[in-house]
Amino acid sequence: MMRKPFTILICALGGEGGGVLTDWLVNAAKIAKAHVQATSIPGVAQRTGATTYYIELMEPISTQVVGINPIFGLSPVPGQIDLLISSELLETGRQISNGMSNPEQTCVISASNRTLTTLERMGLGDSRVPEHSLIELIQQFSKSHHIVDMGLLAKQSGTIISSVMLGCIGASRLLPFKREDYESAIKGANEVLSAAQIASLKGFSQGWDAVEKQTKNTQFVDKLIQSIDAQSASKNNEHFKLNHIQPDLSDFPVETHEILNLGYSRLIEYQNKDYAELYLKRIKSVYAAEKKATQSTINTLSNNPLNHWNITNESARWTALWMAFDDIVRVAELKIKQNRFEQIKKDVNAKSDEIIRVYDHFKPGVPELAGLLPKRIGDLILKWEEKRIKNGRSPLELKIKLITTSISGTLILKLLSNLKWLRKLGRRYHFEQLEINSWLNCVIQSTMEDIALGQEVAACGRLIKGYGSTNLRAHENLNYILDSLTNGQIVSPTLTKAEIVKQARQNALKDESGKPLDAFMRGIGAPTRPLKEQPIRWMKRPTSVAPS
Repeated sequence: MMRKPFTILICALGGEGGGVLTDWLVNAAKIAKAHVQATSIPGVAQRTGATTYYIELMEPISTQVVGINPIFGLSPVPGQIDLLISSELLETGRQISNGMSNPEQTCVISASNRTLTTLERMGLGDSRVPEHSLIELIQQFSKSHHIVDMGLLAKQSGTIISSVMLGCIGASRLLPFKREDYESAIKGANEVLSAAQIASLKGFSQGWDAVEKQTKNTQFVDKLIQSIDAQSASKNNEHFKLNHIQPDLSDFPVETHEILNLGYSRLIEYQNKDYAELYLKRIKSVYAAEKKATQSTINTLSNNPLNHWNITNESARWTALWMAFDDIVRVAELKIKQNRFEQIKKDVNAKSDEIIRVYDHFKPGVPELAGLLPKRIGDLILKWEEKRIKNGRSPLELKIKLITTSISGTLILKLLSNLKWLRKLGRRYHFEQLEINSWLNCVIQSTMEDIALGQEVAACGRLIKGYGSTNLRAHENLNYILDSLTNGQIVSPTLTKAEIVKQARQNALKDESGKPLDAFMRGIGAPTRPLKEQPIRWMKRPTSVAPS
């Protein structure tokens, strides 16, 4: 029993029968003895002209009360629509952008077919609005949704799209009408159906079946996912208990245990237990600083809204990823994991009796190779490489092609993956540990100064990513932010330090080259980073061949 009017917004283009669909819904409501009111709202010309129709309907509060009718509205209210149905995908997106759809209330039924706008047709290249972005918009701003190729179904039925839309509305089960009510509305009072009515009934049935099939598939997938998740969670818990050493997290709050367990497990796999214990030791110092800073604020631990240990959790997340940095040993280890080959078989649809060959291409440069060598030796090799590059030579790269599925290829990668003991002696390991310590020290100092600032500095750990030159630029961007912060060079009359660090991080993530970051930092008075030297390479003029 409806206690408030059910609101429907119909969006159709010119010539698609939006008015006919509205009449069908009104007649179906009358057949079901429901109160109903419909209005049409002419829109601005777009493509062949867009018109919206607004319907409010309500069941009688009591069948015994006669003469009491509700008062309906004449126009839709943004955010108060129960059902939004549209005959064209971009038109759906336009109505959502106008605020008509409420993600906590609105069911959106949209056609997936497109009628291109004038601007889309005028572009020199492909000026169409990407369909995937429109679909994502529908998914984001709807409580439930159905996307159907209504144009194709209408064409197959030999009718206009409005009959398919009526079938989609009926199958959504949102209205208290029977299927016979909708069909009676199409048939009208005629005893003998016309060809148009027969085609409309066929289109109605096609739309009904399409939405009903989607609903059943969604329900089946949801049940399947719930079953799989339950089984996976059980297996993962058993696997974790049997195959991972449980860390002692008694000194940490419960809110941090999940991330700390994952990070600890990752670093045991990456290196060993001692390395994982170093991870906990580092995060313990961050937690101690956050706890002290929280206790020193006006709010107590019991009612402080910031007391979710965000700084500890952020630091734990990015420290675990940073400590498990990618190097030659890690890459080799990942290449020979069994689940990788299983995924490859799925990707190529290989049958159980088919043999596949996997080729891996590697191009380790001098920095990657020097990273595994002791610092003194690695520094000498890197200086030699820098001198070569300054003299106009191209960087050295060792091009390797391995058949990973062969015995020789597997043995080579297995040998490299077993060099974990060499990693701790290498230059790269020494460099990364110093950088991690420097960042965590800045997190601790910032937390003691201001909890909000500590959170933003901890979140800067996400800047470290990538491999090779990308990773090096990420380090440079992070150090630029941290050095400017610790040297007191970050000053703004309108922004707090926390907001400055946040915006600096966001600009650094826009482009790995660091140009947006440089522009932002110059805007707040930070010194400009010195330009990097770029070698000039002289090319020999090709000798001309004398005509014979």
